[in-house]
Amino acid sequence: MLSSGARSSSRGDALSPADAGPDATIEVSGAIKWFDAGKGFGFIVPDNGMPDVLLHVTCLRRDGYQTAYEGARIVVEALNRPGGLQAFRILSMDESTARHPAQMPAPRTHVVVEPTSGMVRLEVKWFNRIRGFGFLSAGEGTPDIFVHMETLRRFGITELRPGQFVLVRYGNGPKGLMVAEIRPDGWGDAPSSH
Repeated sequence: MLSSGARSSSRGDALSPADAGPDATIEVSGAIKWFDAGKGFGFIVPDNGMPDVLLHVTCLRRDGYQTAYEGARIVVEALNRPGGLQAFRILSMDESTARHPAQMPAPRTHVVVEPTSGMVRLEVKWFNRIRGFGFLSAGEGTPDIFVHMETLRRFGITELRPGQFVLVRYGNGPKGLMVAEIRPDGWGDAPSSH
């Protein structure tokens, strides 16, 4: 059901996120892509090809669900937020198609690398907290250095902002350079990389 007098039909001609105002809800049918109860969120893959919809644990619990299993069929009302669609209300969830956690492959653990660099000052190129990773740069013409959310947590940092400087040691990971240690700018006596 759409607010502000707009309607969605079951024939698939629902409003697209671009057509909906900030307060309009869009009915979305799809499947749970994944849900991490520890992180408190997951994503729905809509049937109609729209971008994934964020599903937060507060929405689940408010509507009487404890968790969401991969593969479960779900129908939600979603709101168009600056970061994309977010589930606002769960209309129905069918867990008969879900994969039970015991059927799932073992979770991938975060890769930890041995540092091969000294402590250097790098700039945050971009970081996406929801996706759980980002990239740092030593400047134009240098390779980007991958940073994972788990590495931030291990060193007591909750988020990074583009343009922010941090002190890191990095090494070779499975797909390129990766941060092994990260500290706030101004921590200790690290030399500048510029």
